[in-house]
Amino acid sequence: MTSQTVTIPALSKGSFSAYLAAPSTQPRAGIVLIQEVLGVNKNMRQTADDFAKAGYLAIVPDLYWRLEPNVQLDPEEEDQWARAFKLLQAFDLDSGVEDLKATLSFLRQYPSSTGKVGKVGSVGFCLGGKLAYFMATRSDADANVSYYGVEIDKNLAEATKIQKPLILHISANDEYVSPSAQTTIQQGLKDNPFVTIYRYEGVNHGFGRVGSSAYRKEAAELASDRTLAFLRQHLG
Repeated sequence: MTSQTVTIPALSKGSFSAYLAAPSTQPRAGIVLIQEVLGVNKNMRQTADDFAKAGYLAIVPDLYWRLEPNVQLDPEEEDQWARAFKLLQAFDLDSGVEDLKATLSFLRQYPSSTGKVGKVGSVGFCLGGKLAYFMATRSDADANVSYYGVEIDKNLAEATKIQKPLILHISANDEYVSPSAQTTIQQGLKDNPFVTIYRYEGVNHGFGRVGSSAYRKEAAELASDRTLAFLRQHLG
């Protein structure tokens, strides 16, 4: 496995950086990894490395670049959460989706020793979980995975646009997604043939964040196994 920082041209103007992790063999497919509110931090880079070790070309774009490039916040530092939420309030979601679409295009065109990477999907966490949902509604990504995505219940009108497989991993005790919001999501998507919802009892937001106080090994490993099986089925 190798890693590097690459530069991606924005669809409008400017460019932004991204962390790219490549497997040592021909990639199975590509994955756009979508950051939490904490930026492209150590955890997101490690997640990219893990996907690369599983055979995928994984990229994590810096979605805060218009606000402050190269944000890397520590989930265990309370003052850094305050900074994260300040950045979140200033973050323009539509621009973020456009940057993800640019990243999707970049990865599809990325050269390897045996040609283009082929299919590309997305996997997002927290803010990225919300954006992974929008990748399902607004992009042609081949498959999408949302971990504890926020505010999906407020954006279900877009669900009719979903044309590719989507997984939602929902934390039953998510402090940012209320039980009523979870019910709204499940009811709103239960008849959509492209959507699979997994709900994890007894865990909070961020249960898949390795090395953090929110991490819950059993739920995280189950979600990871389901995600990898899903990606292998729909991406390769």
